[in-house]
Amino acid sequence: MSNCAACHAVLKDGTGPALFGVEERVTDKKLLHDWIRNNQAVLATGNKYFNDLYVARNKTPMNPFPNLTDAEIEAILKYVQDEGVRQQAAAAAPAAGAGAAQAVSEDSSLLYGILTLILAVIVFTLLTVNANLKKLADEKEGVPSFEPVPVWRNKAYIALFAVVLFIIGGYYTIQGAIGLGRSQNYQPEQPIYYSHKVHAGTNQISCLYCHGGAQDGKHANIPSLNVCMNCHMQITEYTGEKLFREDGTEVNGTEEIKKIYEHTGWDPGQKKYANAPKPIEWVKIHNLPDHVYFSHAQHVNAGRVACQTCHGNIQEMGEVKQFADLSMGWCINCHRETKVQFTDNKFYSIYEKFHEELKNGKVDSVTVEMIGGTECQKCHY
Repeated sequence: MSNCAACHAVLKDGTGPALFGVEERVTDKKLLHDWIRNNQAVLATGNKYFNDLYVARNKTPMNPFPNLTDAEIEAILKYVQDEGVRQQAAAAAPAAGAGAAQAVSEDSSLLYGILTLILAVIVFTLLTVNANLKKLADEKEGVPSFEPVPVWRNKAYIALFAVVLFIIGGYYTIQGAIGLGRSQNYQPEQPIYYSHKVHAGTNQISCLYCHGGAQDGKHANIPSLNVCMNCHMQITEYTGEKLFREDGTEVNGTEEIKKIYEHTGWDPGQKKYANAPKPIEWVKIHNLPDHVYFSHAQHVNAGRVACQTCHGNIQEMGEVKQFADLSMGWCINCHRETKVQFTDNKFYSIYEKFHEELKNGKVDSVTVEMIGGTECQKCHY
């Protein structure tokens, strides 16, 4: 269905006509199947309907799909019919109520701090009461009492306070030094609100459709605007569930789509590029030091690592944030624990020793560390 979506929408005309109702317009199923597989051959027969459609679409040829079976074509047509009915019903239904804004997760550190302070005051008060009661009891029994040394002059308290302060200060100093250059949970606001939850989650768009470089090169690459327009030539408005930024403000999805048109120069009314395009200044989120080598192709193709391993549940994120701290320790631990998929993986065919050991039962699995995944020169050059 992703091949069809590049030019067609279910209910709206785009580069190609709306797909809903195609079986009513073309009642001959064999003819429809032939058109999908090789439209040029059908045009050559002189069929009036398809030739008129070809002319009406400025003689833009449709991509042929000769490998599609009858069962696959029927499955696509059934999906189009069901989705068209669903979209029509959704459009006819009354607009849902405004509802409560999506709950925004809050940091509870302040609450915990206040509770800690209250408990500390209670403890100090109880200690004072206990000391006074002991003094009264001693006086009643005739035991001589001594005036206690004030806290700010008590050497034991001063020493204890200094040790605690040194430990706490040292801990935060070390953590701050270790965290220099790391950006875990970094979540900038982008010039266009792009929801991975809508695209990768709700609509099940493959990560590699937009980030094709992830399987072929070092970088995953930010998709070009042409990739966005493959879908948004037809999808001109957002009709899904409400969108919210991290601060709780609501996002108008349709207005965000219009921003894409502004940057591409696309005029949805004329259905053509009428204005000069301008680039989108996306804010980079994941940054590695210059002395670190990381290849997406190595991990996606050879290692078959899922995107979520490094990027978290990206299919549930509205505004994307950096999930992992991407520290050296984090990477090394992953290499120590991750098992290499040797089966049907030509990349690892040269490791004959491990293949033999797996076959003979000497080892039950091979980790990245065992094939040199923790050697310095693997990542540093």
